[in-house]
Amino acid sequence: MCFGDSNTYGYDPRSYLGGRYPRSVRWTGRLEEDGWEVFNQGENGRSIPRLDFEIEAAVQSVQKARPDILTVMLGSNDLLQCPGLTAGVCGERMERFLTAFLRKISVILLIAPPPMEPGDWVPDERLLIESQRLAGCYKELARRLNIHFANAGAWNIELTYDGVHFSESGHRAFTDNLLKVLTAMFPDTK
Repeated sequence: MCFGDSNTYGYDPRSYLGGRYPRSVRWTGRLEEDGWEVFNQGENGRSIPRLDFEIEAAVQSVQKARPDILTVMLGSNDLLQCPGLTAGVCGERMERFLTAFLRKISVILLIAPPPMEPGDWVPDERLLIESQRLAGCYKELARRLNIHFANAGAWNIELTYDGVHFSESGHRAFTDNLLKVLTAMFPDTK
């Protein structure tokens, strides 16, 4: 199960009213083409669930699907939607969210989203700095929770004009790198 925001959903910023890239372009669709069964739980605008009912709804959704692995890539919208929010606060929110899954699912992969770049949606330096800091906060969190971690910021993900969303080649690069991570985690699957 891939739990995330618009980059997991496959949002195409060239579209009108929240359209998405074709399945063959989206990283989740490309994983399926590589033989993985994917439950895409990406949602445009999603931030890290922090209210009790939001967390409980996510836990129930995951338990119902019973995935072998839960990937979580969130945090960018938290920074975009809340001026002044820091990567450290995102880490605290993520810790509360992921702790709800620790006894319910055996394998969790926390993915730090690629840092934002200057663009139409990223008007100030603070967003760039805090989005760069997410990876360090998430890496430390993954260590503390004893879960898997991947830093998509190290994967050369091309973003579009808005500075936030993956381009088509960004989805390809994300897929290629995530497949390496998944193959290392599950060496007997391929």
